[in-house]
Amino acid sequence: MYLTIRNTLAMMLIALCAWSGRPAELVAQVGSEPEPDQQVVLITGSTSGLGREVAMRMGSRGAHVVVHGRDEERGMAVVDEINAGPGSARFYAADFASFDNVRALAHSVLRDYDRLDVLVNNAGFGSAPDERWESEDGHEFRFQVNYLAPFLLTNLLKELVTASAPSRVVNVSSLAQSPIDWDDVMIEKNFSGRRAYGQSKLAQIGHTLDLHEELAGSGVLVNALHPATYMPTGMVQRLGVTPRATIGEGANAVMQLIMGDVEGGQFFNQLTPQRAHEQAYDPGSRQQLRQLSRELTRSR
Repeated sequence: MYLTIRNTLAMMLIALCAWSGRPAELVAQVGSEPEPDQQVVLITGSTSGLGREVAMRMGSRGAHVVVHGRDEERGMAVVDEINAGPGSARFYAADFASFDNVRALAHSVLRDYDRLDVLVNNAGFGSAPDERWESEDGHEFRFQVNYLAPFLLTNLLKELVTASAPSRVVNVSSLAQSPIDWDDVMIEKNFSGRRAYGQSKLAQIGHTLDLHEELAGSGVLVNALHPATYMPTGMVQRLGVTPRATIGEGANAVMQLIMGDVEGGQFFNQLTPQRAHEQAYDPGSRQQLRQLSRELTRSR
């Protein structure tokens, strides 16, 4: 009941601020503040699965982890475990199916932190169930949760990440990439969950390459990756397939892009750079994607 009341109050705050034209902010859950010289890492979707494992690893290395998810109880469990070790953590709840929630998360991070060394865009939704849903903002669900929401979050936090250089942005994508049909981006015809997931992940890679070019020379490394194939996560469980890789293997790949000696502007298949779908490299397609993303998220 207590968690329900708190979550309801948070949503009321977001709605009120949206109505008034002011950016909403989230109240940080109980947790430690970072030390002046402590690395600060925001990992979206870090209350379970791959994100949780990466959060735990960064906490064990002494980082301050900004934990994100939709479930406060699971989020606080991650925070408590990290705070029991050499690292520290705070939890912020936000639903990526709502742009208001994403803006609230970004404004809260900007309010509470004066640095952000690493942003890991990990939160996402898979191809199952094979049903077309719409987000709170009226967009195809996977395209918003997997791509538009992290696009918006990254854009809002970009100046802080740049000011914290040397810093990194890691986009957790996939080998399952489908080209975007510019005549039907929201897949209102012939919907397929696999196609919706694939185009959202391809869009994420296109944005990675754009951001790499935009921030060239700034000290910010931007990369995307396919962490591992069919890890035992909730996404894979909904799909009903047998896992082929461990969450630890996926975390190894993400950790390489957080801490390893790598170049920016690449797509990695686990630990190895690999060419993504050709549409991600097409200047015309990238320009269309950039313009559409700015319009839909009302970003600069």
